[in-house]
Amino acid sequence: MHLRHLALTHFRNYARLELDLPLGITLIQGANAQGKSNLLEAIVFLATGKSPRAGSDAELVHWGVREDPYPYARVAAEVARDDRITHIDITLLPNKVPGRFRKQVRINGVNKRAMDLVGILLTVLFQPEDVNLVSGSPARRRRYLDIALCQMEPRYCRALSHYQKVLAQRNALLRRLAEQGGRDAEDQLRYWDDKLVESGSLVVARRQWLIHQLEEEAALIHLELSGGVERLHMRYLPSFDPGLTPGPHESYPGIQVLRERGVAYAHLPVEQVHASFLAHLQASRARELAAGMTLIGPHRDDLGFYLGERNLRAYGSRGQQRTAALASKLAEVTIMTRVSGHAPLLLLDDVMSELDATRRAMLMKILPTVKQAIITTTDWAYFQDDLLKQAYRLCVQEGTLLTNC
Repeated sequence: MHLRHLALTHFRNYARLELDLPLGITLIQGANAQGKSNLLEAIVFLATGKSPRAGSDAELVHWGVREDPYPYARVAAEVARDDRITHIDITLLPNKVPGRFRKQVRINGVNKRAMDLVGILLTVLFQPEDVNLVSGSPARRRRYLDIALCQMEPRYCRALSHYQKVLAQRNALLRRLAEQGGRDAEDQLRYWDDKLVESGSLVVARRQWLIHQLEEEAALIHLELSGGVERLHMRYLPSFDPGLTPGPHESYPGIQVLRERGVAYAHLPVEQVHASFLAHLQASRARELAAGMTLIGPHRDDLGFYLGERNLRAYGSRGQQRTAALASKLAEVTIMTRVSGHAPLLLLDDVMSELDATRRAMLMKILPTVKQAIITTTDWAYFQDDLLKQAYRLCVQEGTLLTNC
């Protein structure tokens, strides 16, 4: 897979951009707030239909055109894959509600849903704030797993979307039942239990599969990045044990126990997760009615990073957390290549400034093995001379790319 061309119009601080991109490594240097991150954001936006940074699509529209009679922003790309060229185009157009924008997605000139973009242009993005992948909230780690899996498996994306809609409806019903004292709860919840488990079991099974794959690959990369000193382990931290199906009156490990020990299954059949999830839902009925919300399911999953038995979230240094996050992102490249048959585009946003000299040197050894990478930096000095000679080098200044730098 090769991102051959990128075009931006009124996107962030880019008024106009037409950029041809080669295979191999592209380095983009510039001071802060000049547009380096915006460029990578545009690529991820094309790949997933969502910005990795913006709270709303309106933030993506160039500030200078906000007051125009018909403001808009456009992001387009040309992707080569399997001897075919695919043209992707997203235009943000004014909505009826002032200040809001709607997406118009085209693939090869045909109007499509935003979800249809996923899987055409595969990307793996690592940015400085991704150190919080290890130290931040469970929601951030769930999002990490979801973005990776959606790009590899469109059916996962559909199942996740369905699960989130059913979860909202089931929670609304639980709130009503809690207000009514739980009358007729079993009859009313049975339908939504089945719907929740139908999509949720696939989400759980595929997350467990990905975490197992990530641990195998990331452990090797982490050894390389840490100079052979530290071996990384990754564990699935769910809200119920998907490999255990309790009986109707049987107690089961609580969420805290599972969070402490994690669960490790190389492969969980969806059918097994389905039976386990449904049984755990029924076993937690009284607690859910008291709380007025769904207490178990993939919306409460977590992912743990460990060195030995030491949880890096609580006991890892900042450097160790950065290395673990980077190793997992590079492992994602390997897994995505194996599953899809196409190497994803690796996007590294000013990562070198976040690593010490030893880890930078280790990363330099890995980068030449990547088919296509775009790396931003504030300083050329972070890179070795050999890599600088091989790379396609650009500079960015106030939303303008320059080649003579």
